[in-house]
Amino acid sequence: MRSGRLDRRITLQRKTVVENSYGEPIETWVDLATVWAEYLPAGGVERYAATQMVAEADTRWRIRYRADVTPVDRLSYAGRIHDVTGVVEIGRREGLEIYSKARAEG
Repeated sequence: MRSGRLDRRITLQRKTVVENSYGEPIETWVDLATVWAEYLPAGGVERYAATQMVAEADTRWRIRYRADVTPVDRLSYAGRIHDVTGVVEIGRREGLEIYSKARAEG
């Protein structure tokens, strides 16, 4: 993996459950790691949903290999949340290709 192409900082996040002061479970997102990544746009689509225009942007990210990234995680880049939809190993633990979907409603 060529480090010169890893020019974006992304934060990987994982959902956890904590208890509030009343003992009720609350789902929250915790930062797993902040890593260098390569951004690869993969397309997008606009459609109407519930009488609102909804835009979805598919993206691919390449990072150095990590064993702890799963499709139930999400990532944050430039103040925007991306839901991870797939994780594929590149080579023999050389890196990971992360497929994600960013959603913006307007």
